Amino acid sequence: MSRPVLVLRALGLGDALTAVPALRGLRRQYCDRPLLLAGREPVSSWLCGLGLVDGVVPTDGLSGEPPGRSLGRHLAVNLHGRGPQSHLLLKAGSPDGLVAFDCAAAGYRSTSRWRAEEHEVGRWCRLVGECSVDDLRLTVSAEPDGAVVVHPGAASVARQWPLSRWGSVIRELAADGRHVVLTGSERELCAQLAGEAEDLSGRLSLEGLAARVASAALVLSGDTGVAHLATAVGTRSVTLFGPTPPRWWGPTIDLDRHTVLYHGVGAGNPHADQPDAALLRITVAEVLATARNQLACGTSRPSWTGLPASPPGVSS
Repeated sequence: MSRPVLVLRALGLGDALTAVPALRGLRRQYCDRPLLLAGREPVSSWLCGLGLVDGVVPTDGLSGEPPGRSLGRHLAVNLHGRGPQSHLLLKAGSPDGLVAFDCAAAGYRSTSRWRAEEHEVGRWCRLVGECSVDDLRLTVSAEPDGAVVVHPGAASVARQWPLSRWGSVIRELAADGRHVVLTGSERELCAQLAGEAEDLSGRLSLEGLAARVASAALVLSGDTGVAHLATAVGTRSVTLFGPTPPRWWGPTIDLDRHTVLYHGVGAGNPHADQPDAALLRITVAEVLATARNQLACGTSRPSWTGLPASPPGVSS
């Protein structure tokens, strides 16, 4: 078999989705070699099922066994970070070569320099080449049903809009005759909002979540993985940003379908134990008006031309 290309991106759903264009760029450059993803489950296997990679080397963070150690000769690509830990983890697998950003602490020299003020999608496209933000799009089969998905949770309290405000939004949308669906892993949090919404929190597989988002008319959430999923599948969205500015993680395609609400002046603390001040400046009235504007645009699916086809399988 041809020497594989091993890509490290051992992060969550949103992070994985921002690397999809880079994966497609690598596919174009190394079309005759197996493309393997060293990443977390179930995200990595889901991306593999969509045809973006040929196989998965399950990898959770940077503390485990070097994912390339059992592969023999291979090329390693670091889409995880700027090093040194991620660089050293890949180098420990003895690759033939490494594609990564320059990192003196890892003993790796490259002409590619990390830029702090850069969008996450553009960063990895610049490193890999032969891809663009248009490669973000994914095709997930689902029948539109007009529902509004509300995803109130986030990885940290700093990124969680107050529950009482989500409750007000849900009640108003339900009064408009909208079927509201709650998603996320925070079942106790969602249970407090389930009076006028269908609660699917903690009940969906990743495939199920993708289908649920693809079926919806609108997704309302904070800056979390489901917002990136809505961008990828073309479902209209309203995303509440803070403490991280949207210039780093916001939508970059189909901007008429994705509205960002943000009232910050700079990056806040993403690990704080209180909602970020920028997030708290977003009002219920603002979210409702923006959501209704998006819904008034209709629920038709986007017509994408030139969508990258699922890559062919790699033969031995």
